[in-house]
Amino acid sequence: MNHAPRRSKIRRQLKKEGLDALLVTNFVNVTYLTGFTGDDSYLLVTTDRDILISDQRYSQQLESECPDVDLQIRGPGQKMIDDVAKTLKKCKVSKLGIEASSMTVALRDKVERAVPKARLEPTDGWIEALRMIKDRDEIAATRRACELARRAFEVVRAKITGETKESEIAADLEYQARRFGGKGLSFTPIVGVQERAALPHGTATERKIGSGDFVLIDWGVNESLYMSDLTRILATGKISTKLRKLYGVVLKAQLAGIAAIKPGVTCEKVDAAARKVIERAGHGKYFGHGLGHGTGLEIHEAPRLAKNQETKLEAGMIVTVEPGIYFPEWGGIRIEDDILVTRSGHEVLSNVPKELDECIVG
Repeated sequence: MNHAPRRSKIRRQLKKEGLDALLVTNFVNVTYLTGFTGDDSYLLVTTDRDILISDQRYSQQLESECPDVDLQIRGPGQKMIDDVAKTLKKCKVSKLGIEASSMTVALRDKVERAVPKARLEPTDGWIEALRMIKDRDEIAATRRACELARRAFEVVRAKITGETKESEIAADLEYQARRFGGKGLSFTPIVGVQERAALPHGTATERKIGSGDFVLIDWGVNESLYMSDLTRILATGKISTKLRKLYGVVLKAQLAGIAAIKPGVTCEKVDAAARKVIERAGHGKYFGHGLGHGTGLEIHEAPRLAKNQETKLEAGMIVTVEPGIYFPEWGGIRIEDDILVTRSGHEVLSNVPKELDECIVG
């Protein structure tokens, strides 16, 4: 991936805001701007230089991953704040932008004490706004992450029996993701049998799959640092009338949400397209979260598909569409896919069967 154009965009923002530099302290944003995959490192972007402030543990890695960035490497016993101060003074920074949404108050105070002549100016979401629009390489990585998620799920699904435990499914998904070449899972998978499926962020337990009529599985794979995020319901027992009816409502809502995705449409309108289906079915109060979120270097990124979110979709954004209906004493239904916003509409990146009759195991 070519990271220099991303830093050039930050430079243009600096000039627009009248700042000398931006100190990037969010490690994920450092990765986005440089390609460096380690942590404990800050990036100083000035109007004409890019300086990564790190330590000797990462010397070789930094030279390999981001050879086009200047390095400030501190030795044993040297404090990060001292190197930050030295670098700021060397670059004659008097107006310094900081990442207000991620820099701690403690760190801000340390920088102010270390460089009292510099004026700290809060910035909000500069890099996150860039991260919303994926380039060709990011889209390709996400596409691969979706494919690895499909392959891992297919293997795990084929081995499920009534005696399989939720925790075993979670562990096997991690193993299969790595076996097929991923860095691992995007997050700790959610596996919930029957009424435990009503926990939108429930963790896997020792409960056996055969103790209920269905299981919810929410998983994703991290491939080249980019994340996929999918959810499927697997029917493990008799498909009741209630399950078939509710599943049909959720699937219809998801398809309506996906159909609404195209450039220029606001995030809240996409949410409303899916939410309307569930509300008309009489279950609106049981859909208590937003329709979806962006994915990328983190599993939850901007934009958000939810009420009161006026951000307009643009080509290159990747979002999840994951409506759900949750009844605490019965269970929950959620169906989730990863969607790329294209110039003419959208593309579904994930490819795992989701018609209920295709989701029967055992």
